[in-house]
Amino acid sequence: MRNAYGVETVRAAERELMARLPQGALMQRAAAGLAAACADLLGRVYGARVVLLVGSGDNGGDALYAGARLARRGAGVSAVLLAPGRAHPGGLAALLAAGGVVLQEDAEDTVRRADLVVDGIVGIGGRGGLRDGAVPLAEAAREARAVVAVDLPSGVDADTGEVRGAAVRADLTVTFGTHKPGLLVDPGREYAGSVRLVDIGLALPGEPEVEALQHADVAALLPVPGAESDKYRRGVVGVAAGSDRYPGAAVLAVAGALRGGAGAVRYVGPAGGAVLARFPETLVSDRGPAKAGRVQAWVVGPGAGDDAQVVEEVLAAEVPVLIDADGLRLAPRDVVRERSAPTLLTPHAGEAARLLGTGREEVEAARLSAVRELAGLYGATVLLKGSTTLVAGAGGGAVRVNATGTPWLATAGSGDVLSGLAGSLMAAGLEALDAGSVGAYLHGLAGRFAADGAPVGAHDVAEAIRYAWRDVVRTG
Repeated sequence: MRNAYGVETVRAAERELMARLPQGALMQRAAAGLAAACADLLGRVYGARVVLLVGSGDNGGDALYAGARLARRGAGVSAVLLAPGRAHPGGLAALLAAGGVVLQEDAEDTVRRADLVVDGIVGIGGRGGLRDGAVPLAEAAREARAVVAVDLPSGVDADTGEVRGAAVRADLTVTFGTHKPGLLVDPGREYAGSVRLVDIGLALPGEPEVEALQHADVAALLPVPGAESDKYRRGVVGVAAGSDRYPGAAVLAVAGALRGGAGAVRYVGPAGGAVLARFPETLVSDRGPAKAGRVQAWVVGPGAGDDAQVVEEVLAAEVPVLIDADGLRLAPRDVVRERSAPTLLTPHAGEAARLLGTGREEVEAARLSAVRELAGLYGATVLLKGSTTLVAGAGGGAVRVNATGTPWLATAGSGDVLSGLAGSLMAAGLEALDAGSVGAYLHGLAGRFAADGAPVGAHDVAEAIRYAWRDVVRTG
């Protein structure tokens, strides 16, 4: 599991550790890790042109001490001091003693021609975008060969990933002690580039703010059948989806469900003929969800149009329910809150905005707060789709983030496949939070396997779930 902790938690852990270490030892640990990462990125340190963008905080000190280490290895290191009178005195002295220099003029041009720019402008406590004096330097850094951010790209909110103005775009972020939520959640993740974690010895609490499943975590959660399994023990998922106008949504949701590990799929809706033509193993009913037969979980909403009766019957069932697409519009909030069985909502940003009564751009700019607010309003687990998929539990706790997706998944019907997949995982016994997280992880991997850099359709993604599953089992 990759864990991320908020600023206050990190600060408290740093204070506790610094009380037990010699003065300056913690910064030296960070600087050593930063310098090593910079050297790895450069490949050849001797003769490299390195520019440090130095603010007044500890991040500036980390950059200065790391710059001193690089200078001692033969790099030409220059520092741009954004607050000359408040630069870290020990770090500045170390840089000058190692042969580094402080730039007094032509800073932007030097930044553009650098082999490496080190962003130490603002630390994890910064809020809002870059100040006016730093913006031209951040823009110039985009023309440099590479940019490394110290702990977090300046201008990105460490706790939320929000970017409220100009910010540094890094190729690599070297973060200390633990990941920060803003490194894992878009839009901040996009600014961070690759992330390298340097262990500096922090003692952190058990529950993080944000967590990201890795292959081993997903492998441990997958509902792999045992020797005594049969189709009913593996779980039966019901799919109430599709309409005369959108029969394909039903086919795709069933496709995702069949690849999700459940033993059987019951389909209810007007697209039974289309479903059976593609998947003859599906159990099709035209009697409505309440009379379709026993299931361990329901998926409702993909392509359902305005059939509120279907949504009502599914919500009345005493089994876990996944609500997607049209179902989100038709499901009354108070009915969802009153359900005793788990509920998983799977909106994209536009649907989330409608449920919250706000604009799509506001949801996309503050994804972490949006998914938490939705989970609280509905008393349900919420999976917010996007470039990084977020899953927030009904009872609070750490938000799960998934970044396995690819832009090729932005295709019609891809969300229907995810709904069927996650619903099937719930029917197989996974909790809503785990089903949403594992489903998003497999769905993202499937998109990568199916696309491999080329356009794909949702049906390709559904078929590739088996390869994602196999990859997780083999390597997890």
